This record gives sequence, C-alpha cells and structure tokens, in this order.
Amino acid sequence: MIKVWTDAADAGLMDRHGDRGSTFAYLPDDPPIRAVSVTMPVRLESWSTSFGLLPIFEMNLPEGALRERLRLAFAKATGTFDEFDLLSIVGRSQVGRIRYTGDKEQLHEDVPFQSVDEILKRGRGGDLFRYLLEKFASFSGISGVQPKVLVRDEKAFAEMEHTGHRLTQSCKGATHIVKFWDPNEYPQLAANEYFCLGVARKCGLSVPPYRLAEDSMALVVDRFDLRMDGTYCGFEDFCVLNGRRTDEKYRGSYETSVMKRFGQFANSTHVNEDMEKLFTLVALNCALRNGDAHLKNFGIVYDEVQGEARLAPVYDLVTTSVYLPKDSMALTLNGTTNWASAKELQRLGETRVGASPVRVREILGRIDAAIADTSTELRAHMKEHAEFEDIGNRMLQQWEQGAAHSLRTA
Repeated sequence: MIKVWTDAADAGLMDRHGDRGSTFAYLPDDPPIRAVSVTMPVRLESWSTSFGLLPIFEMNLPEGALRERLRLAFAKATGTFDEFDLLSIVGRSQVGRIRYTGDKEQLHEDVPFQSVDEILKRGRGGDLFRYLLEKFASFSGISGVQPKVLVRDEKAFAEMEHTGHRLTQSCKGATHIVKFWDPNEYPQLAANEYFCLGVARKCGLSVPPYRLAEDSMALVVDRFDLRMDGTYCGFEDFCVLNGRRTDEKYRGSYETSVMKRFGQFANSTHVNEDMEKLFTLVALNCALRNGDAHLKNFGIVYDEVQGEARLAPVYDLVTTSVYLPKDSMALTLNGTTNWASAKELQRLGETRVGASPVRVREILGRIDAAIADTSTELRAHMKEHAEFEDIGNRMLQQWEQGAAHSLRTA
C-alpha cells in the first residue's frame, strides 16, 4: 500500500486492485485542497482503474533507460516490477506537488547534492551518465524516454539564476533536471534541444533557465515547479487532463485534446494570454519539425489545486526530423498528422484562440523571426564544434522547410 501526499500533507492511500489495476481513496475529512489532481476532486467514493495506475499517479513514471536501470536494480528484491513497484521507488522525489511513501512512513526527500557546474564542465562522457544514473535514478520521478535525472545543486541555495533569490536551506528536493542522450541513436540531442528552446524563448514563451554542457553531452534545466521556500507548484500534463495513460500520449488532436482541453482547465485571469501562447507553441512545433509534441509535452501549473491554472513553461522541444526524416506531427490537426500549413495554423488561431487574422499572422511572423535569429547562433556554434556540423546543417534545413510551409503564406 502507498500513501499519497499533496503539498507535504497526507491525502490518501493507494493499493493494487484486481489482477492488474489500482485504487485510491482520500482520507476521511480531507479538505478540497488535498485533491491530487484538478481531474480528481476529493470525494468519499474511491478512484479506481482496472489496469495500471490512474493518469495522475502514472504521470512521472520514468521510461526508457531510467526505467530499465531501476528494473535491473530492484526486480530481484521485489520479485515483480510493475508500475506500482516503480512508483514506490521514485515516489519520494517527483515533478510537481505529489509525493509517495509506504503507508506507515513519513515524507522526506533528501535528494543528494550534486554540482551542476561539474556536470556542465567535466568531460566524463558515458562515465558521467552512468554515475548520475546510479546516484539519482531512485530520486528521479520524471517521465520521458530519453535519460534524465533530478539532482539537487548546492549553488541553488546561494542564488537561483532565474530569480536572483536564495533558495531556503531547508529544501531537500531536487533543483535541476539533467538530460542526456545516446550518441549512437540521437547524436547531439542536447544541443538540438538547446537551440530549439532558444527559439521558444525568442518567441516570448516561458522557458526555464537551461545550459548546455561544454562537451554537449548534457542539458541542465532549472525546475520550473520549484518555489523559493522549497515547496513545489502543482503540475499536470495533458495526458492527465484528458484522462489517458502514458501509452495513449499520441492519441488525440491539437484542436480538442490540447487547445479545447486547456480552455476547460485554465481558470486564470491570463487565460487569453496563455491560449495565445499555447497556439504559438503548437505552431512552433510545426515549424521546428518536432514530431514528439504529444500530450505529455504540454502541461499546466498552479499554486493551489482549486486556484488559477496557467500554461506550463516550454519543455522537451527538439527537431526530431533530423533523426526521423519521415517524421510527422504527434497529434492530428485538421484530421491529419501531416505538418500543418500556414493556412491551417491561421484557421486554428482564428477559431480556437479567437485571434484576428492580423494577430495570427503576427504570431507566425514572430516565430519565423525567432528561427532566423537563432539560426545565426546555431551556425556560430557549428564553427566552434565540428562534431555538431552534420546535425546543425540538418536542423537548419528542417527549420527552413518548416518555416516556409507552416509560417509563411503562399
């Protein structure tokens, strides 16, 4: 049995249910603010599923290399290794406000210290990758197929780069996300994402501070859900908002599963601004040729589960078509996954955002200008890093094709 915590207070208990499912029940007299999700209000009746975990509890489960590392380390001890087991391992350290412990245990994160500067400067290659996996795998409740871990950097307690404020010394949780890549499968993926995030930032989208390692083997990103008092904001991805499992992340459309769904949960005074930013992000993914803009790569953040919900900052943004030349959009738009044209995006902006034709053209033009500006920086990086030249040239080619098709009117 697993105890579920929200905002460092116990909210309820989760247990296996039936042959392959699970069930969750709130504690008696839980106030509404203890809700685990905007989709699961506090109630007397339990919340159950016949297969796996409910979407909010599955949201941060590691995938790919990190999941396999944990399976190899713990399967022999547990005798089994399903999603319930995985959650019990990484549950103390998660993205967002929810934490998990044994039903008789108290909550404490205590993520080990790790210098982010050391990660950025030391050229240890695969040795650094293995070291961080061994040290932080069980503290890394974060989803994604590509390897990534959560670390706690001691410099964050002196001053956080993105706020200029000092993080409280009582914080025991992770402060940064460290992302790696397999050079044999996805060469230069960290640099790829670094420049894609640069485009997003120039478009005026919210992007957490990020840094590329000197050897381009890792990308370090500040956690956007971390408050300076050491607590965490609520975060929920669009799989959760659509009531879907992780393996259904490619199911749905940008019109309904993203734009419309956001409108149903975005209850802040900034909803029109955020809806425009969401449209900008959808269009940006088309222009950059990111075929992995699925439901888990969009999210909302909030301070209180019943309070204002805002669009989450940009994350997991890459040009996938340099690795998969025939790649297409992760979700459908206008009934197809073909890369959206400027005309189709114009219609999306006018119908789903309610923006004027002139305003939509301004947004698409701003994205086009951001790509051109970042392309100059990308070329400069290629001159200094010969190993990036091949992928860099492919990115420039894909960006030009994407901008011509998705941003510029005929």
